[in-house]
Amino acid sequence: MRHTIRAAALTAVSLAAIGTLSACGSSQPEQAGDGWSYTDDRGITVTRPEPPQQIVAQVSAGAALQDFGVKIAGTFGPLVRDDGSVEPEAGSLDPKAVTDVTGPGYGEVNLERLASLHPDLLVSGKYAEYPGLWHLVEDQEQKVKQIVPTAGVQQSGIALPAAIDKYKELARALGANVESPKVKADEQAFHAAASRLRDIGARMKAEGKSILAIGGTKEEFFVVVPARNPDLDYYVQELGLPITTPANPDQAGGGYFERLSWEKANAYPGDIMLWDARSASMTPEQMKQNPVFAATPAASADRFVEWDAVAPMSHASYAEIMNELADQLESRLAA
Repeated sequence: MRHTIRAAALTAVSLAAIGTLSACGSSQPEQAGDGWSYTDDRGITVTRPEPPQQIVAQVSAGAALQDFGVKIAGTFGPLVRDDGSVEPEAGSLDPKAVTDVTGPGYGEVNLERLASLHPDLLVSGKYAEYPGLWHLVEDQEQKVKQIVPTAGVQQSGIALPAAIDKYKELARALGANVESPKVKADEQAFHAAASRLRDIGARMKAEGKSILAIGGTKEEFFVVVPARNPDLDYYVQELGLPITTPANPDQAGGGYFERLSWEKANAYPGDIMLWDARSASMTPEQMKQNPVFAATPAASADRFVEWDAVAPMSHASYAEIMNELADQLESRLAA
């Protein structure tokens, strides 16, 4: 459900799917004589005369690399919201410090603006069930390759810490000091935040309480399958958060969610609703306009917590996200 519940743009059914990668891909820097070489998670080797300096990246990939010390020249994908605030997907990026090369439609890039940056490398996430790099439709990717080499980073089918390590190792290959005091402090903060969620998970299980991960459009209600998302899977498998798995995942969409009519928005109980907080998805207030959903115990008591579904995969990013989630869960459990 990455191409909708996990991706930035919601299509007609909004919240569509991108899939999992096998965990066998390699991603490592190599020496190519006096030049630079890197084999990405598609098995494609990128070579350059020198380590790339002008890097363009999909916004969450760019933010993750920046958190590990890589300077980002340009980005594509959701960067700034209509109210001027930074999209959560863009993480720590400063819109004023990067050139936005996003094209007019989903998966498109402004090729002229991209070329004007004289980029050395373009980076984005990669999902096996999606033919191109994330936020690049296939024909656009072919045009981009005529301007700059591309690198794909595995972002599914592996645990969240492993996905984060993918970006850390690419940052290392790009010359960043990933052993800096800041990076080490970010990793410590990540583990501390994870410990908070682990304690909350144990408490919720002891009290027999559950979490339901959801999203919605005007047409449909979605219940997320946690195992198909690296962050939610990590929360369940490693931290013990009791997030419910729906019984009938939409196999046509990759098994990332169960699609329900709004008349069945009460099909699954949940003491707390974990809702997709992207601007393209419905807010709790909008979802509560449906009387069936509004009548559920969690909705009627406003027990909602936010899910940052497409956040940058870095320790810095998820330390903040997990602490905010822990704060919200503690508040809702106390209510």
